[in-house]
Parts: sequence; structure tokens; C-alpha cells
Amino acid sequence: MKEIEKLLANNDVWSKAISKDDPGFFEHLALAQKPRFLWIGCSDSRVPAEQLTGLKAGELFVHRNVANLVIHTDLNCLSVVQYAIDVLQVEHIIICGHLGCGGVEAAMQKNLELGLIDNWLLHIKDIWYKYRPILEQLPTEQERSNVLCQINVIEQIYNLGHSTIVRAAWNRGQKVIIHGWVYGIEDGLLSDLKVSARGQDELETLYHQALPKLLQQDSDKQD
Repeated sequence: MKEIEKLLANNDVWSKAISKDDPGFFEHLALAQKPRFLWIGCSDSRVPAEQLTGLKAGELFVHRNVANLVIHTDLNCLSVVQYAIDVLQVEHIIICGHLGCGGVEAAMQKNLELGLIDNWLLHIKDIWYKYRPILEQLPTEQERSNVLCQINVIEQIYNLGHSTIVRAAWNRGQKVIIHGWVYGIEDGLLSDLKVSARGQDELETLYHQALPKLLQQDSDKQD
């Protein structure tokens, strides 16, 4: 069987298994989607959002890009956020990075050239240069990469919280909570960075407290 044909065969097996377990699942799913969560994650094939959260089809609205970035000029991402908040009325937005992120690691390299994607990675390079004096105090390249992956999530939460879409939702009293998580591919576990923001004031406070706490946690691990 050709590789592409195997995907179709897998789908047939999956569909039949779901229908056997829940005969009305697809009929119900076809009526509408009502997810309570928006997931903004990395495109990395090792980070399957629904699988690692244990959610079913229809329970998680998903947007993915290289290194889970939220950029104010990215209409793709912003359109997803606006639809999720204004139409689907999601209450929780999860920005999830992962350790060993290739996009983050590439952005840390001085002379690496990958082509068009280098323009996208400039957004992470800006974060790397911003925190480089602190990160270079860490003893290994892997530790620097892991901490930068976490810092990147915190920076993207800040970006999202300052988007016109989220600010408008908060101003009208709509419940929208932004969460920051990191996934460890080596153990399959999600870690909460404890930076969940429910409004502008909380966002500012958490953002300015997050980096010192993160670095302290890393220091404690080394000790």
C-alpha cells in the first residue's frame, strides 16, 4: 500500500471505530462546533493537540504555526482568534510551546540560513536578543533553548493580550482567559507556566513577574 493510500485506510478504520463506540457521534458533530478552548501551538508533528489533551473532534479549536507565534500582522492567526472569541465564544486560549522547538533553536543560531522562514524566525530572534545576556548565563545550549521556549510562550501571551480582539473582549466583560503551557516531548507531559491572564491588569503583572520566576525555577533545578 502506498503511503498516501494508507492515510485513507487509517481514516476508514478510525471512522468505523468511532461510529461503533458512539453511533450518533458524527451526526451530532455535523450540526455545529462548540469548542470551549482555542489552542495556539507549534506546527511540529510531534505535538498533536487533541491527542495530548485527550479531547475529541469538536472540542478544541486549533491554530498552529512554526514556534507558536502570535504576531500582530499575521491575519491568519488573528482571524482564528477573532472567530474563536466573537463567534465560537471560547473561554480559554492556550498558547503552547514545546521543549526542543526547532524554530526556537534555529533562531538562536547566528549564521544559519534556512530561506523564507528566516523572516518568520526574526520574531523569535528579537526575543533571543532581548534576553540573551540572561540566557547566556545558563551552562548549556539545551538549557538556554528550553528556557527560551518558555520565554517565547510568555511573550506570545503578552502579544495576544495586547491584540485589539482580546482587549475588546475584556473591555466588554467577556470571559477570555489566556494560558501559557509548555509540552515536553521527552515525557509527553504538559506544564502550566502559571501565567493565566483574565484581563489587562493581570496580564501586565504576570508578564513582569514571569521571567524572574522562570529563571529562579531553572536555578533551583540546577542546584
